[in-house]
Amino acid sequence: MNLADYQPRSMLHVPEHHVARPAFPALDFHTHLAWSSADGSAPPKYLGDAQELLTVMDRKNVSALVHLTGGYGAHLDACIRDLQQAHAGRFYVFAEPMWNRASEPSYEANQAAEIERAARVGARGLKVLKTLGLFLREQGRLVRVDDPRFDPMWETCGALGWPVAIHVSDPEAFFLPIDRFNERYEELHNHPDWSFCGRDFPGDRELQESRNRVMARHPRTQFVVLHVGNNAENLAYVSECLDRFPNMTVDIAARIGELGRQPREAKRFIDRYQDRVLFGTDAVPNGHEFPQQLFCDELYEIYYRLLETEDEYFDYAPAPVPPQGRWRIYGLGLSRDVLRKVYYENAARLLRL
Repeated sequence: MNLADYQPRSMLHVPEHHVARPAFPALDFHTHLAWSSADGSAPPKYLGDAQELLTVMDRKNVSALVHLTGGYGAHLDACIRDLQQAHAGRFYVFAEPMWNRASEPSYEANQAAEIERAARVGARGLKVLKTLGLFLREQGRLVRVDDPRFDPMWETCGALGWPVAIHVSDPEAFFLPIDRFNERYEELHNHPDWSFCGRDFPGDRELQESRNRVMARHPRTQFVVLHVGNNAENLAYVSECLDRFPNMTVDIAARIGELGRQPREAKRFIDRYQDRVLFGTDAVPNGHEFPQQLFCDELYEIYYRLLETEDEYFDYAPAPVPPQGRWRIYGLGLSRDVLRKVYYENAARLLRL
């Protein structure tokens, strides 16, 4: 039998709790309802019908979704019209930088001007994909996260009161050799292009420290460092960053597999930073290339179960395990006061709802 075909069923007899709806309405701060075009001109190709999304949201008591990858220009305008304006209060749209124009001499001023324009038409924040730091190149060289040409962009977001949702790194295993010691071997074997080991890629800590220099230079700008600060395997380091940078917040999107395998440490972490942790899933409608993030009832139920129960040893994704690593998770059993903040209040404050 191939290892990929091995799907062992647990023989544990332990309590199981089905959480169909969260204790409080949830605001999902991290979803992708379309992928933006490189030049900002192509119309959005939505990954799911808005009415079908709303049906799931109503069943799962999700008050609103934040569509992070809204792009810029005409693409952004269409997302705002089709989602945010057509379904007021249920969808919020973030803009993205004009990466394809980053080498132009007038980029700094034009980027700041585009953010101001995006704010006028209704965008609610800025999303920075790991394009910056791991993909964007000039003359063959990777552009650093703390490149000073982006300072006006960060400052403009701060002046507008926009949160910056930033993703600069990936799980630590993605920066290690794909060998028998790598705990994400199966995931990286299936997606070798997700590996950033070797070549000219910076290391995980180098990327994070570059991001930290940006947060230090722009204290007026609120940064939401996605995926539990891009380092859910090392909550001590994320805690150190949160203590150093009061303008830093994190979400839990697509990292419950990490949080749930260290339940006591994760609960202490969320309790300590309960005003700076956001609920998010990284959900992708029809996103079969990301089965652990597929927008569906079961995805939300797993998140609710993690946050609200003390259940033991359950799957962290709707897809057959292991989509990320061959382990299971344990519930955190957060208090109602903490749940209220994580599910909704912290995100509502950042979005100024």
